[in-house]
Amino acid sequence: MEVVPDKQNIDSVFGNTTYRIDFYQRDYRWTEDHVKRLLEDVFFRFRDTYSRLDSLDATKPNVVANYPWYYLSTYVTNSVDGHVYVVDGQQRLTTLALILIKLYHMANALESSLVKWIDAKITGHSGHDNQFWITHAGEEPIQDALYEGREPEIDEGSSLTARNMVKNYNIISEWLDRELSQKHAFETFVFYFLELLVLVDLRVVQTDVPMLFEVINDRGLGLRPHEILKGKLLGQIDKGELTRDGYADLWDARAESINGLRDDQLDEFFRSYLKAKYANTRAGGRRFDGDYHRQMFSENMNKVLGLDRAPTRVKTFLKEDFRYFSELYERVWQAYTAPTDQLLHLYYNGLLDIDAPFLLAIATCRLEDIDEDSKMSKVGYEIDRYFSLLQLQNAYDSNDFQDSLYDITVALRNQPVDAIRPAFDKQLRIAIAASRDISNVEDVEPLSYASFRQTGVNLNPRFKRYFFARIDEFLAREMNLNPKHPIDHLVTRTGAKTGFHVEHILSMNEENLTLFGEDEERFEEERNRLGGILLLKGKDNISSGNETFKQKLKTYANTLYWNETLREDSYKSKLDMHGFKAKHGLNLEPLSQFGPEELETRHRLLFDLVKIIWA
Repeated sequence: MEVVPDKQNIDSVFGNTTYRIDFYQRDYRWTEDHVKRLLEDVFFRFRDTYSRLDSLDATKPNVVANYPWYYLSTYVTNSVDGHVYVVDGQQRLTTLALILIKLYHMANALESSLVKWIDAKITGHSGHDNQFWITHAGEEPIQDALYEGREPEIDEGSSLTARNMVKNYNIISEWLDRELSQKHAFETFVFYFLELLVLVDLRVVQTDVPMLFEVINDRGLGLRPHEILKGKLLGQIDKGELTRDGYADLWDARAESINGLRDDQLDEFFRSYLKAKYANTRAGGRRFDGDYHRQMFSENMNKVLGLDRAPTRVKTFLKEDFRYFSELYERVWQAYTAPTDQLLHLYYNGLLDIDAPFLLAIATCRLEDIDEDSKMSKVGYEIDRYFSLLQLQNAYDSNDFQDSLYDITVALRNQPVDAIRPAFDKQLRIAIAASRDISNVEDVEPLSYASFRQTGVNLNPRFKRYFFARIDEFLAREMNLNPKHPIDHLVTRTGAKTGFHVEHILSMNEENLTLFGEDEERFEEERNRLGGILLLKGKDNISSGNETFKQKLKTYANTLYWNETLREDSYKSKLDMHGFKAKHGLNLEPLSQFGPEELETRHRLLFDLVKIIWA
């Protein structure tokens, strides 16, 4: 591959060569900040010089002789079959083309004789046809409208490139109207802009255009993996088919939708997809964490994906796997970040920052899976159950948990709904057996009170908040009450005033210590069990301080439902409470004192609730 540098001013860049922005390149994504930064760079030198030399006639010799030149950037081009493609630098070149269109309209309005010169920098003849020197495939109507001074037609179906072209043109228009209101300043600037702004064209002699994206990326010019992958996939498809059969539109629509969730989220989709379908171990999954697009075209992966120099397979992959599984990923993301009745447990996964549902939902679903909803719901539930029961039985190890997810992935890959619980239960028993030094995994109970009895000290604060949030949500639902607070507030808010914090029912004082035989070690161990703690809002937590239990009972009024079950007035004439107790057979009673026996009673009650909630 040969690289040939060519230093040019804007007058040379625009006017002789038609530069194509091909379908498989990244969208025009520059934001307002990017555009204003470019304008500020350009005008910084111009303003300073013009303020000193504004008496000079606005002529080309005067400007070239007295104004400093300014280096803008490098752009990379590649010639294939007589066409010149912009491989890198299209963001800046597109913005410069928009500036030229605005200058053209200003020249007309100011009746400047420079109008024809500027016009020739925007469009010209290349062969028989008059066309834009910078052409975005598929966006010609937007370019035509801006050039002709018409209002561009932008709607929900418009591409990101089209929307950004219109938005950024308006930013440029407002800026130039403000800076160049006088004809003399305008014409001086035009000479400065066209003659003294310099770019360097790196012409790359390389016939394999998709492969060139990797070469450019290796040179540090900042393409994201999904942008390189786009080039390597769509670059294999005949250009006529790209538009006629909708492959370019399909990619752009899915990419915009997924990246709309979060910047460059499309990369995370591909990583999740590749791990879900092709990684059997955590170590095997790590190879997709970086430049996964390279792995997709490796010799081993090509045996299963078959995407290297295989346009027919590429078209099938785009229309089927990419479309379906990216839509599935998006559905998981939406449920993961906002609560829905049908997929509520995926939201619970999100509250705990467990990203396993993306891996496992894709793993278990087949292409066009008719059981997609059931599988998504079941995966979310089982992840929550698995993680919570490990935590509640002091059997959670973060590394072992992550490793086990790949064992579950393999067990679930393309399997029916009824395979999901057994796959999780197997790993649950393995983890508990390891934590208890039990040799026979089959002897392990998924949930036992012996393992639960001391639970509390071992839990991190976020999971404690999550645990009591789930308890309170369950109580509210079963007693037909409205939740006291949104569950995400209970789990994620930790501020001094509006956050939620763990509160010991038993304060550290002599009276409570006496209840435990003056044994401070035992007292600390017992009062930290789940039966001995509650969740309170910041100010309530502070106000309860070092009070006695009877004083604290007053503080617990109008807090969370679980806290209120300690109080006698929570039971008086409340049919929903009595119905709830009867339905689940719970020994739930108010307490007037709180010592070792009462703490044990509350802890066993929580165990009974765990058996119901995480059945």
